[in-house]
Amino acid sequence: MAKKPDYNNESIKTLKDEQRVRQKPAVIFGSDGIDGCEHAVFEIVSNSVDEAREGHGDKIIVTRFEDNSIEVQDFGRGIPVDYNNAEGRYNWELVFCELYASGKYDNGSGGNYEYSLGTNGLGLCATQYASEYMEAEIHTGGFRYTLNFKKGKPSGEMHKEPYNKRDTGSRIKWRPDLEVFTDIAIPLEYFQDMMMHQSVVNAGVKFILKNQTGKTFETFEYFYEKGIEDYAAEKVGENSLTGIQCWHQETECRDREDLDSYKLKTNIVCAFSNKVQFKEYYHNSSFLENGGSPDKATKLAFVSQIDNYLKQTNKYQKSDPKITFQDIEDCLVIVISSFSTQTSYENQTKKSINNKGIQEAMTSFIKHQLEVYFIENPLDADKIANQVLINMRSRVKAEKTRLGMKESLIQNVSNLTNRIQKFVDCRSKDVNIRELFIVEGDSAKGACVQSRNAEFQAIMPVRGKILNCLKVDYDRIFKSEIITDLIKVIGCGVEVKSKPKSGKDLISFNLDMLRWNKIIICTDADVDGFHIRALILTMIYRLMPTLISEGKVFIAESPLYEIACGDETWFAYTEKEKADVLEKIGTKKYTIQRSKGLGENDPEMMSLTTMNPATRRLIKVEPSMAEETAEKFELLLGDNLADRKDYIAEKGHLYIDLTDVS
Repeated sequence: MAKKPDYNNESIKTLKDEQRVRQKPAVIFGSDGIDGCEHAVFEIVSNSVDEAREGHGDKIIVTRFEDNSIEVQDFGRGIPVDYNNAEGRYNWELVFCELYASGKYDNGSGGNYEYSLGTNGLGLCATQYASEYMEAEIHTGGFRYTLNFKKGKPSGEMHKEPYNKRDTGSRIKWRPDLEVFTDIAIPLEYFQDMMMHQSVVNAGVKFILKNQTGKTFETFEYFYEKGIEDYAAEKVGENSLTGIQCWHQETECRDREDLDSYKLKTNIVCAFSNKVQFKEYYHNSSFLENGGSPDKATKLAFVSQIDNYLKQTNKYQKSDPKITFQDIEDCLVIVISSFSTQTSYENQTKKSINNKGIQEAMTSFIKHQLEVYFIENPLDADKIANQVLINMRSRVKAEKTRLGMKESLIQNVSNLTNRIQKFVDCRSKDVNIRELFIVEGDSAKGACVQSRNAEFQAIMPVRGKILNCLKVDYDRIFKSEIITDLIKVIGCGVEVKSKPKSGKDLISFNLDMLRWNKIIICTDADVDGFHIRALILTMIYRLMPTLISEGKVFIAESPLYEIACGDETWFAYTEKEKADVLEKIGTKKYTIQRSKGLGENDPEMMSLTTMNPATRRLIKVEPSMAEETAEKFELLLGDNLADRKDYIAEKGHLYIDLTDVS
């Protein structure tokens, strides 16, 4: 084993310049995959949006090229790139090559951008750092400036020449680097969706998307003259229960009493409908996919005000519970676009804000507007109240029906499982803590029963090897008593559209009927154990794959070796762990033995290595793992003899040591 280098004062290193982004892109962009690559595009577009909102330019053009390069052009004032006397450097060095260099830090005190998407001085520089190349052409102050970068570094000097035309603005073209991102093929749908959302909250600004297909470009235009008002009207269409309301407020708020106040501008458009439900939130033009403060304010204000109205007008019946936001949401169309001079985004991806001051100010504002609206429009108020009550009563009735059906099915399943031989249930009925151990044979069952926590751990032994569920049809599967017993114990039914007669007493899949928080496959660490584990996993993969995608299926990792030295015992789960333990023991006397089967382990060891949540090792079965198991099983046990021979010839030597248990 190679010796690790010493950890000392020289072990601490710093990432310099472009490497801060190129090696850790997810820190800035939220991901090193396509999501991060998309966010880099949004960073560049947002700079153009900030210019347009300040009244500089009414058009933004984004071009998507076939080679995955992107170009963003605006008609604003143009990025200042000449010499900065205050900083003693050229601005192009600062904005393109220096993180945290920005012209937007003084927004709250009369700066150039009162309400801006950009706040941190990261977007343009980080995108440049993460690019294979970047080209910039800037028209400002009577000059044309051109700049080039490669792999995060300047490529040549800035070129400056007189420019006599009247247009100003910036054009940035770049290609994301595959050395930084795992994928750079941003789909057309992302550009369409992003630019549509930007047109919604930037009234009067035209967003033009050009998409290269071969030698031609298809063009898409997005434009809402009245912004969110036109957008909400488009969503409601002819399905409005009430008229569209437009509310506007400009105020000041603060996130804490001892902090400075900042400006907040809120635009709200809402309507009620018995056919359409829709809500979207934006802040400083960023689409808040995860909501945050505006979403919390909406829920608090609407529930409070409509609940008050229902009480004041005696519309609640004695048996009615209090309404929830779900009852209101089912008939609400609302779009909120807010702006503030200070913003606390959840992170650099700007999908949520968490300003306490914004939430409180919006909650108060919406409550007041609803109160006035209900007083001035009593017919609308009655329509809204009646529709919300209909939604609430429908929800309550549906929930009662669901719970009644669930209780009935649970009782049926309980009756069935009580009749399943050798199944040992646990005491708790709380699905959130119950665990089902599927174990290999009666001897393993005995060891697990003795070492389990009977409060929440149940044991289901599997007698021998079950059918290969990839190789046989459903009729044979559902005739297998071992498999049907397992299905009944698990409780949630099977995901099979048409069950044969042999499976007619099995319920259709319903995740709510699952009786366990964890389903744990627990087999010996030998060839037979691996085989049985693969068969059980394959059964779940074919008959109830949702359990895997929901993260409910686990494998209990059994130790390969038990190593004893004096009063201490170690369990090694891999050859490397065994080597590490032996290196730790050194020259002391020790004993080592290959781990016994589960049925031969004493209860204390079983508890320590397999049952106790504090000390055991579980492997969560991911969908990819289940698919790989199924494919490998099909290869090794299926009908394709030629491929199986090729695989054994190529890979067989890797498995020889599994049979050596001496």
